[in-house]
Amino acid sequence: MDVTTPDAARPTSSGAAVTIGAYDGVHLGHRALLADLAASAAARGLETVVVTFDRHPATVVRPESAPLQLTDLEQKLELLAGCGIERTIVVPFDQTRADESAEEFVAEVLVAAAGARLVVVGRDFHFGHGRKGDVALLRDQGAVEGFEVEPVALSAAGGDVVSSTRIRQLIAEGQVADAHALLGRPHQVRGTVVHGDGRGGPELGYPTANVMVPAAIAVPADGIYAGHYEDASGTVHTAAISVGRRPTFYAQATESLVEAYLLDFEGDLYGQHARVSFVEHLREERRFDSVDALIEQMGRDVAATRSLLGGPTR
Repeated sequence: MDVTTPDAARPTSSGAAVTIGAYDGVHLGHRALLADLAASAAARGLETVVVTFDRHPATVVRPESAPLQLTDLEQKLELLAGCGIERTIVVPFDQTRADESAEEFVAEVLVAAAGARLVVVGRDFHFGHGRKGDVALLRDQGAVEGFEVEPVALSAAGGDVVSSTRIRQLIAEGQVADAHALLGRPHQVRGTVVHGDGRGGPELGYPTANVMVPAAIAVPADGIYAGHYEDASGTVHTAAISVGRRPTFYAQATESLVEAYLLDFEGDLYGQHARVSFVEHLREERRFDSVDALIEQMGRDVAATRSLLGGPTR
């Protein structure tokens, strides 16, 4: 998949079938729309193009209430490429772009950069300053600029409407299996392995990789999860994952940490880039009366993880 910006984009002579959006999560609703895009493009002999943004527009327009993200830009582009998209135009979103009218966006990005001959968007799609751009405006602009508009519902194969907002809510509640059902994959966070307080291995017998996840990314509710850990080499390990504030040791910790215990693994992961995927919620985080009681429970968590997900690697 070719990735470019509006300034560097060069439309193909055949034109493009284009869709626009944040595409946060690239969930099953997004994938259904992209499948419609690909089918329509093939029928017309057009290139498939996704227009998306380098950050969620809400971080600029309303930063105080901007949603946490399901994917960073790197993962979003990987997922779009996996859907067979031929070209993605990443629009840098700043205040100048936020102040731009919908008509200006159409002319500069959809027409000049993407070469749109067909635009496929969700039925409730809005864009441009004040969210004044919608399907009706796109159709008016298309009549002038020479592109068709095809509104579709963001629904999965079963017909259920899927939204990034709903998935964020499920993740915030720790319902990662339900989020998986809407994403079409386990929710994944990415970050660098950093040094923790050194308690996991020497004191508890379960050394963990402490993954520093960017603050803008949605992390599941505090609790214990079964999942997978992908290391820098691409090897995927079965992992028991803790998200929380370690209440057995800290009475008033305010920052949740993501800590992954890799089953049947020995090695140094510090400084490496990690990908942690959440498959199943095992239990809520709780304070234990003693370290021994915590260790016993950790053993049960690891056993439950092994029972659910099998061997250490795949």
